[in-house]
Amino acid sequence: MITKKGTVAKISGDKTIKVEVIEYQPHPKYKKMYPTNAYFLAHDEKGVAKVGDKVVIQQCRPISRKKHWKLTETVTSASST
Repeated sequence: MITKKGTVAKISGDKTIKVEVIEYQPHPKYKKMYPTNAYFLAHDEKGVAKVGDKVVIQQCRPISRKKHWKLTETVTSASST
């Protein structure tokens, strides 16, 4: 399964979180690494994630039209940083 690490950007709904994932890609010509960000909607069954938490999400079956990821674990809490 595919997993990604990111930060909770928004809590949108009862069991849905919006996770921002920042990845680095090399420039095709100059080979310098630059950041790209993407947002994923993830399913948070227990509703434990807060805005600013560092989380790990895992790809799963489609839960809704745009939600194909689920929350696996919370790495660090926003209140502890």
